[in-house]
Amino acid sequence: MEKNSTATEFLHIGNRLLEWYRNNARDLPFRQTKDPYKIWICEIVFQQTRINQGLNHYNNFIKRFPDVKTLAEAEENEVLLYWKGLGYYSRAINIHKAAQQIMNDYDGVFPNQYEEILKLKGIGKYTAAAISSICFGGKIPAVDGNFYRVLSRFFADDFDISNSKAFIYFSELATLVMPDNVGDFNQAMMDIGSEICKPKNPLCGECPINEGCLAFSLQKTSDYPVKTKKIKAEDLALTYYFVHRSGEFLIRQRTDDFIWKKLFEFPTAISNDMEPFITGSKIISHKLTHKNLSIEIVNVEVTSEDIWNRFIAENQYQITDVEGSHEKSFPKPLENYIQNSLKD
Repeated sequence: MEKNSTATEFLHIGNRLLEWYRNNARDLPFRQTKDPYKIWICEIVFQQTRINQGLNHYNNFIKRFPDVKTLAEAEENEVLLYWKGLGYYSRAINIHKAAQQIMNDYDGVFPNQYEEILKLKGIGKYTAAAISSICFGGKIPAVDGNFYRVLSRFFADDFDISNSKAFIYFSELATLVMPDNVGDFNQAMMDIGSEICKPKNPLCGECPINEGCLAFSLQKTSDYPVKTKKIKAEDLALTYYFVHRSGEFLIRQRTDDFIWKKLFEFPTAISNDMEPFITGSKIISHKLTHKNLSIEIVNVEVTSEDIWNRFIAENQYQITDVEGSHEKSFPKPLENYIQNSLKD
């Protein structure tokens, strides 16, 4: 990419984005606050969730946990319960730990420096930059996929965004067009990237900076950003046993390693004396970010009270029913199975 424009011309791009943002910013509840706690929660919620899908979850979470102290003092299982439906539950575990970190290491006051924010559990460079710029006037671009897309198209820049140095490269590129009001600039880039400069079928005719966009003028928006490295999804087979009796079934809580950290699940093995009670099985396919899951759920309807009680005692499983399961967080495939398996 040849950067032969003047600094003033580059800055004009940023100012045009700010002008567009003032007139077209999405009306979102967290846009009405500079509270770093609320900005933090919204950034984590919407990392993997579209705003229209996650807004109610955000509102419910903030209503139950309105500040750092309330969140830090809550039980982890309740935090997971209020995260239910958002997926990627490690995020909920991390924000709970980070809230406790703020209470213990910062006397309950959210840190106001980028480097300190970055020390919090589960907060990366993008989120730290967003909080710093929006809440504390930090002069740091919140570089994410939207920045990669908008900037690579505007400059027709073929720097590979899967390159380990992409974050640094596009952060430096962003500073060329970044005005003084970095907080609004970062939010403008978020809105432009999600509403106009979309990955597919971008609305270039509505873009406030299309006049200087090289990819648009060359009719090559689909060529950018460049990404050559692809992570192949791993195939993974899981087996669960839905052990139930008289409307109740057995569950246990997962550890914090591997997938579905701290969520509840069914037994993954049964004793030999349980095998006569197997009535069938079902295969469910489910996709995670880098895993294709094939989940076999074996139905075990136990009619012997002695075998039921002995299995529980030997394995320390919890007993619940459909109504009780609503108060716990399960992986989506297991949650769906529960709702469909014990219907009256």
